[in-house]
Amino acid sequence: MSSPVPALTALSISIDEHVATVTLRASGKASRMGPAFWREMPEAFAWLDAEPDVRSVLLRGEGEHFSYGLDLATMGGELASVLGDALAKERTEFLATIERMQRTMTCVASCRKPVVAAVAGWCVGGGVDLITACDVRLCSADARFSVREVKLAMVADVGTLARLPAIVGQGHARLLALTGDDIDAARALRIGLVEDVFDTPAALFDAAGAVARRIAQNPPLVVQGVKQVLSAASERAAAESLRTVALWNAAFLPSHDLREAMTAFLEKRPPRFEGR
Repeated sequence: MSSPVPALTALSISIDEHVATVTLRASGKASRMGPAFWREMPEAFAWLDAEPDVRSVLLRGEGEHFSYGLDLATMGGELASVLGDALAKERTEFLATIERMQRTMTCVASCRKPVVAAVAGWCVGGGVDLITACDVRLCSADARFSVREVKLAMVADVGTLARLPAIVGQGHARLLALTGDDIDAARALRIGLVEDVFDTPAALFDAAGAVARRIAQNPPLVVQGVKQVLSAASERAAAESLRTVALWNAAFLPSHDLREAMTAFLEKRPPRFEGR
C-alpha cells in the first residue's frame, strides 16, 4: 500500500484481495449520517481512489440496517440558520452547506474504483442518496428503502433526485420521491433499484463480496475506463440537477412546514403541514 488507511470514526476500511470494504459504523442498529460521516467520506474515497492496491469497493452497514440517513439530532445546527428569518447571508451559507454535503455523495460516484453497495435492513433518505451514487446495488430480502425527505418538508438535495431517475426511470423515481413511501426488496428489484436480492444478510454480504472480487480480478485501468465511460453522460446530468436543487433549497427550504417537521420529529408526533 502506498499510504496508511485514514483514521476514521464514522467509517471503517479493510482491504483483502484488492477489494476495500467500507463499513458505515452503526449508532445503535444502523448508521446515522452525522457530522463525522459528512466530513470523513470525501477523505476516505479520495484515499480509495488513489490507493493502487484497491481495485473495487464494497460498501455496507455495520448494524442490522444499512443507514437511517441524516442524523437530525446532530445535524440540526446545519438547518438552524434557515429555520428563522434567513436573509442573503444565511442562505448563501446554507447553499455552501448543501454543496459540501453533495460532494460527500458525489465522491462515491466519481471514485474511479467501482463501488458495490450491499443493503440489509433499512436504507432511508441519505442512505438512498448514497446507494444511487454506487455502481451496483444488491440487497437482502429484509431490505426496505424510502426517499423520505418529502415527509420532512425537504426536497432531497444530495443525490437521489439527480441519480435515481437514471436507475429506475422517471415514473418510479417520481412516485418514490413524491410520496415518501417505503418499498420492500421485491419491489426494489422489480423497478431496477437493485440488481439482485438474497435471502439473508449473510448471503448478501457473501455475494456482494464475490461481485467485488470478480471486478477486482479484471484489468484495473480497463475497469476504471468502463466506469468512467458509463458514468459520463449520467454524471453530467446529475451535476446540473444537483446545482438546481442546491439553489432551490437555499432559496425555498426555509418554511413553516420545515419548522413543523423538525418539531414533530423531536416530539415524536405526526406533522401538521400548512403549505407555508
